[in-house]
Amino acid sequence: MSKSLDQIDLKILQEIQDDGRITNVELAKRVGISPPPCLRRVRTLEEEGYIKGYRGLLDPAQLGFDVTVFASVHLSSQAEADLRGFEAFVRAEPLVRECWMLSGEVDFILKCVAPDMATFQNFVAHLTAAPHVRNVRTSLVLRNSKYAAAVPLELKSAAT
Repeated sequence: MSKSLDQIDLKILQEIQDDGRITNVELAKRVGISPPPCLRRVRTLEEEGYIKGYRGLLDPAQLGFDVTVFASVHLSSQAEADLRGFEAFVRAEPLVRECWMLSGEVDFILKCVAPDMATFQNFVAHLTAAPHVRNVRTSLVLRNSKYAAAVPLELKSAAT
């Protein structure tokens, strides 16, 4: 962190996280300051990277993406150039929504969405043929028991 966040900053972040479409006037009211300093604080939080962006959360199933799969990928090489090459490969793949590099037996875990199993199976064939991919293990999501895209700021507030 580039600066120490005070309670007002944390309240601003929580409110924006809960409702990214909140107006500055409403945000200022909820955090207990006037709109001009509230806007300055929001801009500072954006400039310092605490706020990475604003977007709507879409329902994949409503849009025809009924298949969600996690793919565990083990590479044959952990040389930095090969890791970067794999990361570039997955960044170019639209079915891959998240890619996490891990420690341990698995090198990467991918969260993928697809409209159907045939589309996902074609992607897996493409993925297994990618350079330095030793093996891929997939797990089909049956249901999502928890989805919390937010950062647990309530833990940060309790610590200060």
